[in-house]
Formats: sequence, C-alpha cells, structure tokens
Amino acid sequence: MSKKITALFLCLLAIISLAGCGGSGGNKADVYFLNFKPESADIYKEIAQKYEEETGVKIKVSTAAANTYEQTLKSEIAKSSAPTIFQINGPIGYESWKDYCLNIENSDFARLLTDDTLAIRGKDGKGIYGVPYVVEGYGIIYNDAIMKKYFALPDRKTKITSTDEIKSFETLKTVVEDMTAKKAELGIKGVFASTSLSSGEDWRWQTHLLNVPLYYEFRDSEDHSDPTIAGLNAKEIAFRYSENFKNIFDLYTDNSITEKGVLGSKSTSDSMAEFALGQVAMVQNGNWAWSQISDVEGNTVKESDIKFLPIYTGIKGEENQGICIGTENYLAINKNADESAQKKSLDFLYWLFSSKTGKDYVTNKLGFVTPFNSFSEAELPGDPLAREVVRYMNDENNVTVPWIFTSFPSDVFKTKVGGDLLEYVQGTKKWDDLTDTVKSSWKSERK
Repeated sequence: MSKKITALFLCLLAIISLAGCGGSGGNKADVYFLNFKPESADIYKEIAQKYEEETGVKIKVSTAAANTYEQTLKSEIAKSSAPTIFQINGPIGYESWKDYCLNIENSDFARLLTDDTLAIRGKDGKGIYGVPYVVEGYGIIYNDAIMKKYFALPDRKTKITSTDEIKSFETLKTVVEDMTAKKAELGIKGVFASTSLSSGEDWRWQTHLLNVPLYYEFRDSEDHSDPTIAGLNAKEIAFRYSENFKNIFDLYTDNSITEKGVLGSKSTSDSMAEFALGQVAMVQNGNWAWSQISDVEGNTVKESDIKFLPIYTGIKGEENQGICIGTENYLAINKNADESAQKKSLDFLYWLFSSKTGKDYVTNKLGFVTPFNSFSEAELPGDPLAREVVRYMNDENNVTVPWIFTSFPSDVFKTKVGGDLLEYVQGTKKWDDLTDTVKSSWKSERK
C-alpha cells in the first residue's frame, strides 16, 4: 500500500511540475526578449501582452539596468532559458556575440530594411546577423522660448537674432557666456543642465561627446572612406582634436546650473528635470529624452519650443555640421535557441514593425524613427525631438555626424575616460592627463 501511495505522490508531483513549467500551453514564454532600453521597459511589457492577446504567443521581456546590458546578457545567455532576441552594439558588439547570432538575411523581418547596408553582416560581407531597429539623433537640446527671450534683450553681446544663426563654437560660446551673465534676466539658474558624472551616468560625455572629435579624426585619416571602419581598424589614435573636446566640455561645466565639485553626484534624470522645469536653457542628449522631459511633474517646456542644435567644438568646417545621427541598436536572434523559438521571435519582430498595432506602439509610445519600409511618412513619431532628427536627416545643407563610437574598443576604455573627466572637473587631474588616458587606453584595449 505504501508503495502505491508513493507512486501516486510522485505522479502528482510530476503533473504539478509540468503545470508550473507551462508545458506547451502554460506559463513558459515562447519568446524571451532581453531589452536594452530601461526607459522603454514598461512599454515593451505592454506590447508583449498585446501580442499574446492577438496570437497566443507568450513573450517574456526582461530589461537590463542602465549601463549593465553586456554583463546581464553574459549571465542570461548561459542559462537554459536564454534570450531568443537580444541586442548587439554595432560591429564591436557583433564581434563579441557572433557565436550566438543567427543569419536572418532571408527573414521577412530583415527584408523590411529600406537599406540593407545598414545591417550587421559577417566579415565576408555575407549574411545578416543584426538588424537596426531605430535611427536616433543627439545634440544640444534647447528651449527656444528662453533663447527667444535672450535674443530680445537689447544689451546682448551678439548681433545674431536667433539660434538658427549659431553655426560655430565661437558663436555658441559667445551666446552661452552672455546668457550666463544675464541668467537673472532670463529667469534661469544656469545655461546648461548638470553634466552628470556619477557612476554609470557619464555616457553622454565619454561616449556621445567624445564621438565628435574622434569622428573628425577618423574622417581625416588615410582610411577615410568610412570613419567607423577607420575607427575599428585604428590600433592607436592621436586624439588630434583633444582641445576641441575640451572646448565644449568646459563650456558645459563653466556655464552649468551645478558647481563642478558636485557633478559626480548628478544623474541624467537630474539634468533632464532641470531642463523640463525651465531652470536651464540647454542640455546635451538625444531624441529618446522626450519622455524624460514630458513625464517630469511640473514640466514647463512646450513641445513647440524643444529644438536641437549641433555640438560645435571649433573644428574647421563645422559650419555645415548637423547633429549626430546613427544607431547602436541592432536586434539579433539567438542561433542556439530551438528553431520554433527562432521562428516565433522573428514573427514577433515582423509584427512589431509591420502590423498596424505594432507600428502604432513603435511610433506613438516608443517614439522610434525606424529604418523600415513598412512606415509611411504619416507614421513617423510625433514627438518634437524625433521630428528634429527627421528634419536634420532631410537637410541637404548639413552633414550628419555618424555614430562612430560603435568602433570604440571597449567599455573599459569609456569608463576610464569618464573617470578622468570627473577628476578633471574636481581638479585632481589636468586635461593633458585625460588626453594621455584616451590615447593609452585606446591602444591597450585595442590590443
């Protein structure tokens, strides 16, 4: 009798275990998407729920904390229930994760690309292993209402009458320093929002800002046909435009709402709140910042007043420079997942970027400017910063600065640069020390 009871008990345990795991129709996810963007976490979960309602396919969405994606992916990819959809960070990211990337060249999802040269291909130029899903732009975001107030001042030092006439670092510097002197009249606490230099929050400077001087260096190199490829091939760099990097970084910190000594405690959200509340006139960030501005309680900035200005540094020829536009966001499919999960993952991505429901989420909630032929002009995002990106993309008089930071050798390199920037503003390092760090760390990390 006891043997029968034991056997019955074991059978019950097995049934409960299968139910808990979901079997073929339970709670187990069919698709596991490891998301890169913390600001989009809730939206992706909503999308996953909508897709399950429409198709019955369950999508698990996990989001890595800011600045921890590579670390999180390393941990998750080793699990038996590894992500079936993950993100790679351009050519460097592909080199790190190529053993996990499925060739999806013949998928309906990859065929959505308006230009398949945007995709990540193998070294032989064959196959598609990463598909860009959003084109983004960044520069100096400004509040046009404050700028108009400045240009209406009778005693201003500059003769220009609008922000559109700022076409060089020299002009930008004159305007910014004059605004600082007149900040009481303008009703602001500083021209620029806080230069966030706390740990994990310095990416706007050690990556996005550094992109500008290194783009010009690689553009001017012998391998100048593609500045990003030139960066990837560079075993070492001269950091020829170090002083130009210093120009703009000093302008930010010398005319900031926050004293230099406490910038190490400031986050990106702090600076975006300062801008949203009308305490400052300018902040460096990208079009993804719209949600950070619009969601701030007490936001005073009107949509019609939010504009982009290129990041000028004093490099010759910058009068025709646009904002920085590109992507480091490439979706890949785990080639070690089973074929059913791979197919369901590709079906989900195709639905997201081609169906009426999916495109509505992409445009109106995620706010993506996509590189896909499935979007009409009327389906472009309506937020002001996304529209600014499209405006700069379509302006034939400006030369877009590409995102060559995808060729930076490692996160270690960027972290070292960020650390030196903090020590510089704190007065414990000279700019020459930072210049040496950029050159030596590039060389050592590239090895």
